[in-house]
Amino acid sequence: MSFLQKEPVQRAEKFLKEFDSNLNVISLETSARTAADAANSLKCEVGAIVKSLLFSTDDKFILCLVSGDKKASLNKLKKNLDIKNMEMAKAEDVKEVTGYTIGGVSPVGHLKKINIYIDKNLVRFKELYAAAGHPNCVFKIDFKNLVQITDGSILDITE
Repeated sequence: MSFLQKEPVQRAEKFLKEFDSNLNVISLETSARTAADAANSLKCEVGAIVKSLLFSTDDKFILCLVSGDKKASLNKLKKNLDIKNMEMAKAEDVKEVTGYTIGGVSPVGHLKKINIYIDKNLVRFKELYAAAGHPNCVFKIDFKNLVQITDGSILDITE
């Protein structure tokens, strides 16, 4: 079975196509599990890779889309969102909430509705690449469309 036939990839692709029929999932020969791996595979800057990071708070989960060359700042997130307790979500929670496994978490097509916050630093890049449901699958999108397709809020969330 090719990567493109896997259910999580098809779910991400369906969401992409409903937004814009020109958006396509790209299947890579090499892994895009980490931002550095993805940048090497795509021959682009690490910062142009969108990391999808799920955090658990007191009563909900939030997804942060962060530039590959930055780190999410828990302090900035807590302050900006007025949240007391926050930590990286456990792998099983990532799978249950998004429907994706770590390394292939797409910014779209989640199993449950979650609030999405987008790192303002991603605007630096003309083209962005984000996971599409599998560590070997990505899609290319620009910042404006990433904000629209995710219905995300732009914040200063990195250090």
